[in-house]
Amino acid sequence: MLDQAHNLRLAMQQRFVGKQHTVESASRVIAVTSGKGGVGKTSIAVNLGLALAKAGKRVVLVDADLGLANAEVLLGTTPPFSLFDVLYRGKDIGEVVWETTFGLKLVSGGSGIQEMTSLDQAMRSHVLESFKRLGAMADFLLIDTGAGINKTVLGFVAAAREVLFVVTPEPTSITDAYALMKVLAENRVRTDASVVVNRARNNTEGLLTAKRLASAAGRFLDFQVSHAGTVVDDAVVAQAVRDQEPFIVSNPKALASRNIEHIALTLAGEGGKGVGAVESFVNRLCRLFA
Repeated sequence: MLDQAHNLRLAMQQRFVGKQHTVESASRVIAVTSGKGGVGKTSIAVNLGLALAKAGKRVVLVDADLGLANAEVLLGTTPPFSLFDVLYRGKDIGEVVWETTFGLKLVSGGSGIQEMTSLDQAMRSHVLESFKRLGAMADFLLIDTGAGINKTVLGFVAAAREVLFVVTPEPTSITDAYALMKVLAENRVRTDASVVVNRARNNTEGLLTAKRLASAAGRFLDFQVSHAGTVVDDAVVAQAVRDQEPFIVSNPKALASRNIEHIALTLAGEGGKGVGAVESFVNRLCRLFA
């Protein structure tokens, strides 16, 4: 595992050859990740995307959780194509972008995410152009990564300009998030992230959880953690998963929905983080996976 992170660090330190002469996208790229599974990461990614769309932002969610396609399940849809079809079946990226009924655009990664780890130079250029077009469609490009520590997750987290960790107040969730931050910090692939505390009993518990993680990461790792917000434990969330309908759509007035909207409005109000983010993300990702 450390060898993988070491390789990522070496790749990040290499200078890219050549310059892009196309207009840079202003789309913000945010990787949504977690140190362990089962913390509601994909639910946060999906509902956050919908809340941003509700706030008037153009949002594309890329389901990069290899092999699970949980975003599709939560949205109650099945896109006919994935990034694999763009890479190997001649599909245009526009054909892969799936319009949901909730104002959120979805791109299924499928096995194309794994294939990105072994692309030749020509295919990398193709991926770059495809993601540039995605960036032109969106104000926010959300990447729902897998959970845990592996090459693919590390690649997405290292390449994205912004990272959102999803944790719960459970000690195992905090420990696993800290472990992922430690790998990132020790190998100098990332030194900062934001945290959403999910399934907290109340806002106070969410704030204390974020402060505890931020204190440990700052003291021992020199890793800066900011608190993006808290989503309280709400029965409507579990019911929405069973119904395959996002809770912000099925229960817009629920406390969890209002929590997500608050996080989205905070993100939407932040400026100056998007210019060149898509190009930087894909260039770094391809280099890291090389």
